[in-house]
Amino acid sequence: MGARELIFFSLFIIFILTILTLDLGILNKKSHVIKLKEAAVWSVLWISLAIGFFFLIRTHGNLIHGISDNTRLQEIVSKYDHPITIDQKAGFEENLSVYKNNLSLEYITGYLIEYALSVDNVFVMLLIFISFGVQEKYYHRVLFWGIVGAIIMRFIFIFLSSAVIQRFESVLYIFGAFLIFTGIKMFITRKKENKIDTQKHPVVRFATKYFPVFPRPVFNRFFIIKNKKMMFTPLFIVLLVIEFSDVIFAVDSVPAIFSVTKDPFIVFFSNIFAILGLRSLFFLVMNMFKYFYYLKDGLSILLAFIGVKMILALEPFDFKIKINISLLIVLGILCASILFSVLLPPKKAKHI
Repeated sequence: MGARELIFFSLFIIFILTILTLDLGILNKKSHVIKLKEAAVWSVLWISLAIGFFFLIRTHGNLIHGISDNTRLQEIVSKYDHPITIDQKAGFEENLSVYKNNLSLEYITGYLIEYALSVDNVFVMLLIFISFGVQEKYYHRVLFWGIVGAIIMRFIFIFLSSAVIQRFESVLYIFGAFLIFTGIKMFITRKKENKIDTQKHPVVRFATKYFPVFPRPVFNRFFIIKNKKMMFTPLFIVLLVIEFSDVIFAVDSVPAIFSVTKDPFIVFFSNIFAILGLRSLFFLVMNMFKYFYYLKDGLSILLAFIGVKMILALEPFDFKIKINISLLIVLGILCASILFSVLLPPKKAKHI
């Protein structure tokens, strides 16, 4: 990471930490049940910030890698395999405009994919809360700290994956095949009812074996002092399970965005904005998820498409789908699944 990249990245992290501090420290200091209206307002806020960052990249995307001339621009385009051609005979501003336009589309496509896949993760989180008997007013606090942990883990996972991809590009075949497999598996099991055994969950078994865990429910704090000894509460165990589920989720979602761009900064930025919007999305859809009957069908097709796209872009195929076409296909799949859910719900669902 160069000096200019480090400056831009540091400013981004400071911005994110400021928002999170404002969120928990001031606006949501008291635990309460998040109603639909509040969730909708927060969702609009997070989506607006993500779109605002899209326009920032569109106008000042060169600041991310400190691009100031055609030589540096060509270096970055080659390094991260952006699907554009730098015309050395053209002016720098003309080439830069093409680069920034492509970069912003890569970002928004990655954000859309991550945000869409987050819907499935929302259902898993809700299942975790219900299975562990967590009161609804504490959902926000657990999700907040879960997202802080997710940001740290995504940073490590994304930049390590980028380093591996740049050195061993053939790993993308594995990513692509895994996404196709996950998409097929999701489609086959899309109607299956998921359950969580709170006693046999691997995180619970590990935590209770190696950590001092308070045996009775304490759902308003993560730690408790008992007989001058600090103990973890069941709420902390729930937090660990949430973090574990995010790691599993990241194995699907992060490779999906690498099919759109190999620039780890764009992958990270799109991931973080989608994660930040995950909490409000959680409260927005947890009571509406049952009405999106064909959403899992759409997500499974989306994963399979991304996997195929990733493999086709590699040798010997070398068939790259333009970023604007990819964006339209992703939007089309998501819109179609929602539209079919509204217009053609299953007969049993009509009576819900």
